[in-house]
Amino acid sequence: MIYSLEIVWNFNPDLIKIGSFPIKYYSLMYVLAFVLGLQIMKRIYNKENVSLEKLDSLFIYTVIAMLLGARIGHYLFYEEDYTLTEVFLPFKLNPFEYTGFQGLASHGAAIGIIIAMYFYSKKVVKKPMLWSLDRLVIPTALGGMFVRLGNLFNSEIVGKETGTDVGFKFLRNDITASKAVNITKVRDVNEAYNLIAGKSEFANVLADVPNRYPTQIYEALGYLISFFILYYIYWKTDKKDKLGYIFGAFMVLIWGVRFVVEFFKAWQGGLEEWMKVGLNTGQLLSIPMILIGLYFMFRKTKAVS
Repeated sequence: MIYSLEIVWNFNPDLIKIGSFPIKYYSLMYVLAFVLGLQIMKRIYNKENVSLEKLDSLFIYTVIAMLLGARIGHYLFYEEDYTLTEVFLPFKLNPFEYTGFQGLASHGAAIGIIIAMYFYSKKVVKKPMLWSLDRLVIPTALGGMFVRLGNLFNSEIVGKETGTDVGFKFLRNDITASKAVNITKVRDVNEAYNLIAGKSEFANVLADVPNRYPTQIYEALGYLISFFILYYIYWKTDKKDKLGYIFGAFMVLIWGVRFVVEFFKAWQGGLEEWMKVGLNTGQLLSIPMILIGLYFMFRKTKAVS
């Protein structure tokens, strides 16, 4: 007897609703990333006798730079037609519609944080920018894991079709809300998805939903492993004394994971549409990041205490 290894993924992305305003698990993942990140940085600053008061500024610099960089990067790298309102505001004006900040590019976030660390290092911590980056990238790798779990809860950034009976059926990605409602003849969208996923009379609908690679999980695991490697390098080796080494290792690990996982992701548009080189946008943007990382890992430099 052959058993199917497919998983029907029908996770409701809304944690709670306040009126018509949804609070999503995706937002919760960001909160967890920042809370744990601050705890890790607190331990690092204590070890290096850096005032914990400087963490307040680090938090502000990082949050603003990450959100601005990720938002701008998404529209620069992946979108062609957009307005400034769509980039910087979580809603559309004509007609008014709350959309949230849908679309955050990790490459843009990385660039934004690097720029922010230049000003933070110069104005606040009074150390070289690479010193700040060497330490900040450790919790950043862990934060990447939480972001990808948030994408999983949102049923977004899905993988390609597996072409087999193995994989995830992302109902909320492959069946629109209106189609789900029309099929089930109920008004509530979540109830409609639950009917499709849970009742045998809708089995024919499920049969048309492809099995996909759960690339969010692949990437999250890759980032978690990267975090443990970077954490080990900082606490158990003397590589932290080589300015820029941990930052370089982060660039190689994180964007290396991204490059590999992109082979399994569904088409997302962007640079790949006009750069016909057999690689997608995420891979094209990851290559220079990896090369920069290799440079900082293997360049000759003096140890800095």
